[in-house]
Amino acid sequence: MKLWLKKSGGTIVFNRDYNQNPFIVIWELTRACQLKCLHCRAEAQYHRHPLELDFEEGKALIDDIYEMDNPMLVFTGGDPLERPDVFDIAKYAIDKGVRVSMTPSATPNVTKEAMQKAKDIGLARWAFSIDGHNAEIHDHFRGTTGSFDLTMRAIKYLHELEMPLQINTVISKYNYEYLDEMAEMVENLDCVLWSVFFLVPTGRGKLDDMISPAEHERVLRWLYQLSKRVPFDIKTTAAQHYRRVVIQSKMREDKALSDKNHIFYEDALMHGKTGQIDGLGRAPKGVNDGNGFVFISHTGDVYPSGLLPIKAGNVRQTPLAEIYRESEVFKNLRNPDKYKGKCGICEFRHVCGGSRSRAYNVTGDYMESEPYCVYIPKAMREQQKAARKSI
Repeated sequence: MKLWLKKSGGTIVFNRDYNQNPFIVIWELTRACQLKCLHCRAEAQYHRHPLELDFEEGKALIDDIYEMDNPMLVFTGGDPLERPDVFDIAKYAIDKGVRVSMTPSATPNVTKEAMQKAKDIGLARWAFSIDGHNAEIHDHFRGTTGSFDLTMRAIKYLHELEMPLQINTVISKYNYEYLDEMAEMVENLDCVLWSVFFLVPTGRGKLDDMISPAEHERVLRWLYQLSKRVPFDIKTTAAQHYRRVVIQSKMREDKALSDKNHIFYEDALMHGKTGQIDGLGRAPKGVNDGNGFVFISHTGDVYPSGLLPIKAGNVRQTPLAEIYRESEVFKNLRNPDKYKGKCGICEFRHVCGGSRSRAYNVTGDYMESEPYCVYIPKAMREQQKAARKSI
């Protein structure tokens, strides 16, 4: 797949073929964490697992990741800072030229000294989670009193060190009514990217914690309108249908973007205020579970994502590239034409595809339709229209 994107002063080419190499790799360094978040997909524990990939295995894994066309690498957990060798691992990757970011938990581990060390080795970005505009909502969601205040203190340190800030927020029934307040807070915190996660019922996450399909649609439309006026960029996770919402919105705003027979999807692939590729986060071609995205657990198990717990192999036995390229699960996920239900016939399936994680955790089938999307594909509307005429 070759995607041409306009850029100020010339043209850049995006050559990455998601059948061969991912855009982003998530490595769960450990499941140890001091928090007890309500949505934690890892069901994190207080202590590290004795079978975690060790430092030498981690270096070998980074070598393999680098050879897959050097994708983005994100350290997650648990809490990556629970590993005393986290900065040694990060330095090894950065010295190879890998773009690395990290998502630590807001615990006493997040000190100004730790942030300075991260900056000194060249860590690209830190991301902190904020799930409420005040301590009451955030601390309830994170299961730990004082988490909100610790997060704000850590962000203050980050700004003092002039490191870019990414804020992660999980949308749930606990904060759905306060999104305007959340957006105002995110803007005041001077972040470069607001990464908005939509809850998937796995791990500690429950169906009862999720907003409804109609509320998903309202939030996605709200995010698009917000994106046009705020200085920071916005990306979504487990909400692939945001791309469909963006495309539809732009089509309504500019009739030249579509005609009766074609939708100009390329416009939705342009990011940011200038339409340039964001070198620190977003893919110019949409990723989905197993399609441009791969997750490696603390013990080396490989999954399409951390939210889609179908094991495809283990890096201790099989090279990551072989698992990603040859696993039947990954191959299925990279073929939207094989999706079931309305996702399989939707005209937006190749740029959206729905959350495969949510499909699996709600229906038990990772190829089923996205259960929290309200859109009715054009093919289904035409079938319904034809059926009514035949009555």
